[in-house]
Amino acid sequence: MLEQISRTVQIGNAKLVKELVKQALEDGLSPADIMNDGLIAAMAVVGDDFKNNRIFVPEMLVASRAMSQGLKILEPHLVAAGVKPIGTVVIGTVKQDLHDIGKNLVATMMRGVGATVCDLGVDVPDEIFVKKAEEIDADIVAISALLTTTMPAIGDVIKAFETAAVRDKYKIMIGGAPVNSNFAKTVGADYYSPNAAEAAELVREILSGMQVH
Repeated sequence: MLEQISRTVQIGNAKLVKELVKQALEDGLSPADIMNDGLIAAMAVVGDDFKNNRIFVPEMLVASRAMSQGLKILEPHLVAAGVKPIGTVVIGTVKQDLHDIGKNLVATMMRGVGATVCDLGVDVPDEIFVKKAEEIDADIVAISALLTTTMPAIGDVIKAFETAAVRDKYKIMIGGAPVNSNFAKTVGADYYSPNAAEAAELVREILSGMQVH
């Protein structure tokens, strides 16, 4: 059953994923096993396929949406079973930037590795990143910009954390089409990721306490 759930997520059949997750729960499988060996296992394959150019953004989006549908069914059962997320991420697109497809995909992939993700949406003011991170005691703040004109706003968000004297509490990772590792160093981000699959893997490693360079 778990292998079937994984395969169904990989091909992006959201309706069938929901049915299979419900069936697995009815059959007595543990919510943790369904999440880890069904949904998360599927997204690990999808992420690897994406990194190696075996699939592309459309296929990845379809698979991530299927995973999200399965996770919606599973979440109440995970809570009831006391299954803890690996950590918490706040994610958003910077002020004056209305792009969300890439950011949404990253958020979904992060959920796919077992993180709780608070998605602030697009056009997010600097102080809202800080306020929400503090409010939910986040571990990671993920900041996205999709335009060269909005890239500087990433630095503004990081400065807002510094001004609030809470910068050291969070790991800050950035991404987006015009962003690169050199820019990450310039603005004082902790991590940069070039795509959703690597962003999710990075979150998993950070939250698992692994040393990431």
